Amino acid sequence: MTVDALSLQVFANLFASVAESMGVTLRRASFSPNIKMRRDYSCAVFDSEGRLLAQAAHIPVHLGAMPLAMDEVRRRYDLDPGDVVIMNDPYAGGTHLPDISLVSAAFDSSGRRIGYVMSRAHHADIGGAAPGSMTPTTSLYAEGIVIPPVRLYRGGSLNVEVMDLLLRNVRTPTERQGDFAAQAAAQRAGESALADLAARYGAATLAEHGHALQEYAARHMRGLIGQIPPGEYRAEDVLDGDGITPGPVPIRVTIRRRPDASALEIDFSGSSRHCAGPVNASRAVTYAATLYVLRALQQDDVPVNAGTLGPLCITLPPDSVINAGPPAAVAAGNVETSQRIVDVVFAALAAALPDRIPAASQGTMNNLSFGGLDRAGRPYAYYETSGGGQGARPGADGMSAVHDHMSNTLNTPVEALESSYPLRVARYEIRRRTGGSGASRGGDGLRRDIMFLGPADVSLLTERRDFPPPGLAGGSPGARGENVLIRDGVETILPGKTRLDVISGDIVSVRTPGGGGHGSLPGGSGGC
Repeated sequence: MTVDALSLQVFANLFASVAESMGVTLRRASFSPNIKMRRDYSCAVFDSEGRLLAQAAHIPVHLGAMPLAMDEVRRRYDLDPGDVVIMNDPYAGGTHLPDISLVSAAFDSSGRRIGYVMSRAHHADIGGAAPGSMTPTTSLYAEGIVIPPVRLYRGGSLNVEVMDLLLRNVRTPTERQGDFAAQAAAQRAGESALADLAARYGAATLAEHGHALQEYAARHMRGLIGQIPPGEYRAEDVLDGDGITPGPVPIRVTIRRRPDASALEIDFSGSSRHCAGPVNASRAVTYAATLYVLRALQQDDVPVNAGTLGPLCITLPPDSVINAGPPAAVAAGNVETSQRIVDVVFAALAAALPDRIPAASQGTMNNLSFGGLDRAGRPYAYYETSGGGQGARPGADGMSAVHDHMSNTLNTPVEALESSYPLRVARYEIRRRTGGSGASRGGDGLRRDIMFLGPADVSLLTERRDFPPPGLAGGSPGARGENVLIRDGVETILPGKTRLDVISGDIVSVRTPGGGGHGSLPGGSGGC
């Protein structure tokens, strides 16, 4: 088959459908509300050389980090049929410990390897100091069990010893075992779908179109780079803090577009050194956030694959908050620092592409995790993120109460929460007028109050509680978020990153930031 525009589009959709089918299987088979309801998972397809080929429209921070994980798996293993590798090590292509990846290879009818498939899902608990494995700590080892790439299945048979080790180190082994089985089913679905494509079109045709798609993505990324005027663009933003030591954590970027270069240089030199607390991001997370921004600026519906990263030259200073090394804690790096990386890269490009850059969105995932004993006296652990205000865009208001940028999950329905855990959702509403004003208004945040019906261990990892999401081009900043403990009707403001014990009747209120406004109001003022 000759590659032409029509066949290229057909195969782009065929490869993406493999990843989508994996996601459907994972969601339907999973046990935990975090995967089944919030859809906190991602799936992707790689070619026979381990290069990203296609992905489903899942979680950007998962998907952008997957290629580094695939490199690590292929470096260690030559996978045979039925082999499945499990891993979560942030320093081997992972993001943070609750995000667990499964990797396996697909083969055609002759036994020839034709590609790889990967699923990554956020598990509601993976051990560590606190339920949910998302709490202020100073070491990776306090965040949960670290899983280097190891075979969970060999030749189709479960490695019972590895599974026993994993389940012995988590608070909710039955739920974890169910979610692991769901991921394994997703792997089989992906392998089967890729093998069916090979049987229908031939392995050579798959490889030919896979390579052409990667070249196509690279051409489009070079096209975007060509739209950026030559020059040097700088920006700086900060994290509120690391949850352990006081003071903001700066992240800086310099973007260089040289007149004679087709590559874009993105240099994070000058960013903070790695922190004591868990806001450190692995190299994979920073790559994912940077790639997301540039993909978002592409105006055409271009597939994301290995070719997308080719024209980018990303410089990360070692032992920094955006390129940490072990044993630095990373739980919030994946969910909070990734958002700030997005903010600072967008801000740097605002001078180059002013008609296409939005104001800052809420800039946080508002991570809430907790656990205790359920109504039957069994341990439980739960994790969720909350939406907030989207940044206003040139000529368009931001949306309210949505997950944005590196997060792409749903909210957990109230009914599912209350039927699964000893709690009540006492209040759930939009925080009106929390978006920044301007010619275009930022979206509003939301408020979600959870009343506990028994004692629980609660952790919060949130941002934009001290420094609000900035507006752009004269627009006002969005409102800051708040975390509040309500006990006997008395409100106590909680830190942005904290761990606390609650008692029956306590309410933890998560009030998320609004998005920044864009453009000056008449009279030249951004307003209040």
